[in-house]
Amino acid sequence: MNMIVCVKQVVDPETPAASFKIDPEAKRALVSKDKPMVISPFDENAVEAALKVKDAAGEGKVMILSMGGESAKDVIKHSLAMGGDEGYQMTDPAFDDVDSYATAANLAEAIKKIGEYDIIFCGRQDADWDAGQVGTGIAEILGIPSVTAVKKAEVQDGKAVVERVLADGYETIEVTLPALFTVSNEIGEPRYATLKGIMAAAKKQVTNWSSSDVTAAQARSQMLKIYIPVHEGECEIIEGETAEEAGTNLALKLREAKLI
Repeated sequence: MNMIVCVKQVVDPETPAASFKIDPEAKRALVSKDKPMVISPFDENAVEAALKVKDAAGEGKVMILSMGGESAKDVIKHSLAMGGDEGYQMTDPAFDDVDSYATAANLAEAIKKIGEYDIIFCGRQDADWDAGQVGTGIAEILGIPSVTAVKKAEVQDGKAVVERVLADGYETIEVTLPALFTVSNEIGEPRYATLKGIMAAAKKQVTNWSSSDVTAAQARSQMLKIYIPVHEGECEIIEGETAEEAGTNLALKLREAKLI
């Protein structure tokens, strides 16, 4: 059972909004360098899902894949400390500032380079843009079935039986392998890395690929503008000699504004 988990490094989602600034020229959100970078929470759920399948089978290999800057190695090492077996990192300026399509295409090419796999796990969405497009995009490019918002996954007789989260419950689906699953937080709390796991992860080498190893896809969309919405409001005090008169004046004002 070979499994690949795609993970992403993001600014800690608990970082307060006031810590962010917008660079309108670069069209990106900036945050102080002292703010911690962490694994995207849904991606950590995806790692946990893969490890649960491995635990249930009593065997298997969990490979961690990430595309990002040099610091993205930290989230790969974190995933290896949880119990992952191998790490792969895609680092190159050609991989920077791409859209969901190019991200999915680049990861799909890296997955082909890794080789044989049974299941690909991704988070149901990332914690910064919340687009939720990359996982299903990878599956489409690779031509394999996918199930989104998975809360449980089991492998039986070469097939996977998964429970998928719905707005009012969940549904059970049987899927032929290979397949891709995007994992929701309902999978359960991710396990903590043990001291033994941390020490083992420190010794594991992470394979690094650039655009000379994995052909970089071009973005198909362009960001036109990024900004912080400005909410402005006006307050008008409706008065009257008595409470009844003030109420009447308020009703007339609301009717004039066609609100009632």
